Amino acid sequence: MVEEIKGDNPYVAFARNVIERYVKDGELPDLSEAPELLKRERAGVFVSLKKHGDLRGCIGTIEPVYENVAEEIRRNAASSATRDPRFLPVTADELPDITISVDVLEEPEDIDGIEQLDPKDYGVIVSSGAKVGVLLPDIEGVDTPQEQVRIAILKANIRPGEPVRLKRFRVRRYRQS
Repeated sequence: MVEEIKGDNPYVAFARNVIERYVKDGELPDLSEAPELLKRERAGVFVSLKKHGDLRGCIGTIEPVYENVAEEIRRNAASSATRDPRFLPVTADELPDITISVDVLEEPEDIDGIEQLDPKDYGVIVSSGAKVGVLLPDIEGVDTPQEQVRIAILKANIRPGEPVRLKRFRVRRYRQS
């Protein structure tokens, strides 16, 4: 099962600060506003937004792109709120209704087949050449490895019959309580 940490935590608090400042003022807060995250490990990070329980934005990095988790959160939180191509940008009026989760990814590992997946425990990365689809673990309505891989293939725009490479990963999920 996904390691889920609820309650007040620096991951969600910083992501909320980023989203509120970016949506209202178009500015990103300084990393010094999250000093406890500057010392943390480098890792890929996804920031997911929900409004009334429905997905409102989700952007992330599979592997670390920046120097620390704070910068990963800062960039991905702003993008989740304003650059997810599936949604219009979040408005200031919506902010009170937005709930946030931050997933910090463990290093992905190659797997030999779908039988090594459990969608409640592992996220999946499906790739074919330059096409890559990612699906986080423990997503409501995704109950089988087949469904998880099918969705990731669709996200990557991989055609039926194309050979694919599979990787799995675990996350620590930080959520508002």
